[in-house]
Amino acid sequence: MRTQVAIIGAGPAGLLLSHLLHLSGIESIVLESRSRADIEATIRAGVLEQGTMDILTNAGVGARMKAEGALHHGVELAFGGRRHRIDLTELTGKAITVYPQHEVIKDLVAARLAAQGQLLFEVSGVQLHGVDTATPSVSFVHGGEAARIDADFVIGCDGYHGVTRPAMPPQGREDFTRNYGFGWFGILVESAPSSDELIYARHDRGFALVSTRTPTVQRLYFQCDPADHVDNWSDDRIWAELHARLESNDGWRVNEGRIFQKGIIGMRSFVSTPMQAGRLFLAGDSAHIVPPTGAKGMNLAVSDVNVLAQGLEQYYRQGRDDRLQGYTDAALRRIWRAEYFSWWMTSLLHTFADATPFQREMQRAELECVVSSRAMATALAENYVGAF
Repeated sequence: MRTQVAIIGAGPAGLLLSHLLHLSGIESIVLESRSRADIEATIRAGVLEQGTMDILTNAGVGARMKAEGALHHGVELAFGGRRHRIDLTELTGKAITVYPQHEVIKDLVAARLAAQGQLLFEVSGVQLHGVDTATPSVSFVHGGEAARIDADFVIGCDGYHGVTRPAMPPQGREDFTRNYGFGWFGILVESAPSSDELIYARHDRGFALVSTRTPTVQRLYFQCDPADHVDNWSDDRIWAELHARLESNDGWRVNEGRIFQKGIIGMRSFVSTPMQAGRLFLAGDSAHIVPPTGAKGMNLAVSDVNVLAQGLEQYYRQGRDDRLQGYTDAALRRIWRAEYFSWWMTSLLHTFADATPFQREMQRAELECVVSSRAMATALAENYVGAF
């Protein structure tokens, strides 16, 4: 097979890049190790910044997001038995939409198939060849048969555990990592929403988060040991922990319901640079990971491929590659700011096993400053909605 751009990975980054290229008249083929059913059923959180919403809308894949997503104009910080609202729209003029990642994937798959885009699911044995030359290729197995794609460029959108980042040359490569020593225990619950907006709660027992999925499904999280196991947590124990961490002096309580999904996710920050070498480029989780506290993961992936699509369009339309050559620097400016915000939110709201009493009081004092200072609340709001 021959194409202009070979894309490894059919997550939000790979699918959106393929669609943006299609809108610019650039051919691509997307390879994915999982089935279509698998990628559309993998439930992931989704808080979309204003810029992400605009990119999806302008690409013609935002109709269902607008119809079914929950537009939020604020978030709440809870600590000391009280909740404090940060008015995102009043402070920044922007908002966020809660719309799960797997729904974005469904929209993008539908758009690519409607445009006769080439999506190859359930491929295995992916290997990259000649990415340091002008004629890179990708070999793989599909439907039990060996195959190869010759391309002008190869784009790695295959996540942290994918094959593309290890294919980057080691010379000059640098990885930045922060492991936080705790995780999030997440549940999906059949119940009416407990709140119209997200609640980020800091408690001495640990962090907790109240979110929504639909008018009948809640998504709730609480800080836990990443080595713990869901079997150690009965429904009664989960509700007792959430009530304890989310307790409010005004009598508000989280709504209970049938828990139909449980899982534990780790918390880490990670950046690998450079994000390009020869004709190989990385985007999304292939190059960086953020803790979910800042709600930046999918937004960074969208930002990466938006920059990359512009560079590829310039290359094919104008015969210039200055945007492609500057891709890493352009992407990293956005990435490091999101890494900072995610680290800051994580540090602000979680309990740390090695924290001294002084450090805990500093954490409480910082929260008080955020909710009482318009300047600090604006800084949080600007970073949260991506207004920078």
